[in-house]
Amino acid sequence: MHLASNTKKQIDSMDYLRRVLLAPVYDVAKETELSFLSRLSKEHNNHIFLKREDQQPVHSFKLRGAYNRLANLDSVRKAQGVVAASAGNHAQGVALSAQQLGIKATIVMPITTPEIKAQSVKRLGADVQLQGKNFSEANSFAIDMAERQNAVFIPPFDDKDVIAGQGTVGKELLQQLPDADVVFVPVGGGGLLAGIAVYLKQLNPAIKIIGVEAEDSACLSAALEQGKPVDLPQVGLFADGVAVKRIGEETYPLIQQFCDQVMTVSNDEICGAIKEIFEHTRVIAEPAGALSLAGCIRYTQTSKGGEKLVTILSGANMNFHTLRYVSERCELAEKKEAVLSVTIPEERGSFKRFCQIIGGKVITEFNYRYSHKDSANIFVGVKLTQGEQELNRLKEQLQAHYSIEDFTDNELAKLHVRYMVGGQSPVKLSERVFQFEFPEYPGALEKFLETLGEDWNITLFHYRNHGSAIGQVLAGFDVPDIQELDFFRHLKALDYSFQEETHNPAFQLFL
Repeated sequence: MHLASNTKKQIDSMDYLRRVLLAPVYDVAKETELSFLSRLSKEHNNHIFLKREDQQPVHSFKLRGAYNRLANLDSVRKAQGVVAASAGNHAQGVALSAQQLGIKATIVMPITTPEIKAQSVKRLGADVQLQGKNFSEANSFAIDMAERQNAVFIPPFDDKDVIAGQGTVGKELLQQLPDADVVFVPVGGGGLLAGIAVYLKQLNPAIKIIGVEAEDSACLSAALEQGKPVDLPQVGLFADGVAVKRIGEETYPLIQQFCDQVMTVSNDEICGAIKEIFEHTRVIAEPAGALSLAGCIRYTQTSKGGEKLVTILSGANMNFHTLRYVSERCELAEKKEAVLSVTIPEERGSFKRFCQIIGGKVITEFNYRYSHKDSANIFVGVKLTQGEQELNRLKEQLQAHYSIEDFTDNELAKLHVRYMVGGQSPVKLSERVFQFEFPEYPGALEKFLETLGEDWNITLFHYRNHGSAIGQVLAGFDVPDIQELDFFRHLKALDYSFQEETHNPAFQLFL
């Protein structure tokens, strides 16, 4: 029985190899460059390459899988039209493929989709329908629509032809750098990783394949832990191109068999990788597009060195307003900036003495408000030139004189507190503080406030738009102990993702 199982897997693997080799993607896609990143390679003692899928007509690898799926439809199915759900790259891939093949295409996009992305799809000749507040709702609507209209639903990753189309990236890599040591592949639903891995590992088993996930949407890691695909309770949407709750049923067994390792990276690391790609190529990668380079940089910190490492720039359809967030966070990711809370005496000359103690380092920000006659909590950013070692030395210097907290990895501090330092409330409150996430669409903030209701006094509120599909709010409430149970019942009924931050030191010290 065990031998039969292995034989079946081998047959399936050979079928995928044939599908990749015969995929007619170059009717519309192009073979993309493999760029050598010279400065980054020198800094990290390895040979680092970037596969430039931003060079595709729709600036993403998704075109390959979409076209292969549509091209393999028979004439009857082509005449019935296709339906897909996507907020971005898959939508453009299906739209351009349908235009090239003369097929009617309808793309369902969430109402949170930026207008620029919807217009891009319309210009490619597809009909766009905005439905649902998130991808899951839009996807359900698209599946129902395809069934009602007897059209063909084109999944973004969980399909043999889609996987094989994405596998053509691996075919090009093997031709361009046959002696590659490690290939890093971004993971959302797993189509690109499965396609590349099933091709490369059969032709060159020595190549190591590493999947890279965003740590707040790591559906593959969750599946590997459970031994089967499972739903994540929620996903972060910064890297929206890989914000998938569940790994594909078709992609998962291929990844299990042919992928060597899976790793996760933070949003700050992704921002740092976006900056690196820009400095080398002058291309602005989208967060999902920079995911594999972020993983590669993490890998080099403990690797033996001297290896040929390939990363995939999977897409460059960046929402322009997201650049503000990226710019703010990339220095932290590269350990070129530290964010600290320092308690100094509330007296004349304290700020000057603080600057003297840190030895003339460049201060990138300084936030302070008078709140106590004896001491002052300052929120300070400091530029670093030697990374973590310099940060540790700086903290030792400061701890000899002051009480400090390192907020460099404190998400509440970086996302909210640094923009709202104003001192603690002079009024005695039974205050509870929470971070909320809600779908970002016209009128969403007003809807959020309406849903919160008026049963509890709001003591603090901070919202800042980052050009994302998700809104992030920090809110405080006056909740007497006797009302605590009712309050949490109310929060649960709101159906928003939330996390309590009442005891976070960034809140305690500054707000």
